[in-house]
Amino acid sequence: MEQDVESSAINKFPKQLVDMERTRRVQRYVRKDGKCNVHHGNVRETYRYLTDIFTTLVDLKWRFNLFVFILVYTVTWLFFGFMWWLIAYLRGDLDHLADNLWTPCVNNLNSFVSAFLFSIETETTIGYGYRVITDKCPEGILLLLVQSVLGSIVNAFMVGCMFVKISQPKKRAETLVFSTHAVVSMRDGRLCLMFRVGDLRNSHIVEASIRAKLIKSKQTKEGEFIPLNQTDINVGYSTGDDRLFLVSPLIICHEINQSSPFWDVSPAHLANEELEVVVILEGMVEATGMTCQARSSYVSSEIKWGYRFTPVLTLEDGFYEVDYNSFHDIYQTNTPACSARELADMSERARPPLACSLAGKPSQQDLAEADKEAEPQSKSVPQTERNGDVSGAEKESKV
Repeated sequence: MEQDVESSAINKFPKQLVDMERTRRVQRYVRKDGKCNVHHGNVRETYRYLTDIFTTLVDLKWRFNLFVFILVYTVTWLFFGFMWWLIAYLRGDLDHLADNLWTPCVNNLNSFVSAFLFSIETETTIGYGYRVITDKCPEGILLLLVQSVLGSIVNAFMVGCMFVKISQPKKRAETLVFSTHAVVSMRDGRLCLMFRVGDLRNSHIVEASIRAKLIKSKQTKEGEFIPLNQTDINVGYSTGDDRLFLVSPLIICHEINQSSPFWDVSPAHLANEELEVVVILEGMVEATGMTCQARSSYVSSEIKWGYRFTPVLTLEDGFYEVDYNSFHDIYQTNTPACSARELADMSERARPPLACSLAGKPSQQDLAEADKEAEPQSKSVPQTERNGDVSGAEKESKV
């Protein structure tokens, strides 16, 4: 009986709605590559960036990061080079270059260029041996101690910044892929929103987990407008299905039930709706142990109603093979062209009412009669796919 109701509600998606989806331009909150399309403007308290200067330098683009790296070392060498030249100038070492009886602060330091070179040798601990500080210059000894300590701090700060910049797991997210489209179709007799994730590398993501958010502006009952309101989409948090063993591509499923934000969404409503589904995949990189996050999003035009994903996993001789050429492929399947609420209401109305006993519960005799009435109906109804797949559609291999 329920299958007859579903088949009566099945309609093909109108082409006019598809064309309208393609032509309509939607402003994204999160781009397909995972970057957030949000710019911070009119930030007056810019000093907060300087209080966390290390994170600020790490977040800079590579060209600015390299520029700051070179600039810091160059300024440090020039500053201490000028200090060495100033000491030599004040002591009169530059006036006694030809006097062999004069003991200078630094041997063979005769100009600013030589002082600059001595500053580089001191800070980088090269020590060529041609320019050497003497024990007759206490101010030079003090400056040598200061430059050695500050040089170590500069090296630790800048090298640490470059190391963190290089080892950031952002590039690891480039090999975590999401399907181009999300699909809505029947699975185990229920409407489900699905998308696919995969990992292109052989090294795995440890403790991988998936989350999803619905980004949609709303207006409260009091008239308050909330732009880009975020609503959680359950992708298996209560059952543990959100924790992934991402060895092969997986299809993430969200069951559209009464607690789902898509409970009242139909194909026609989805075509005219301005919404965005943001999906977030998190986990630790197996090689480095650092946390990695990959993001993507699906706007309403990228959510295909009445489609399924093409299987990509096949069994070969002694191993399983993943065909990533078909990772983004989808195929059309029979799906009710109504919302999950409407589908549940039609299924509820199609059920035969049971006569209740005086206590308000169906008696055993009523249950037995109802079972007898349902038996010939179930025999007469031809067996079809529960998930609403079309006949002749590609059979999915179960592993």
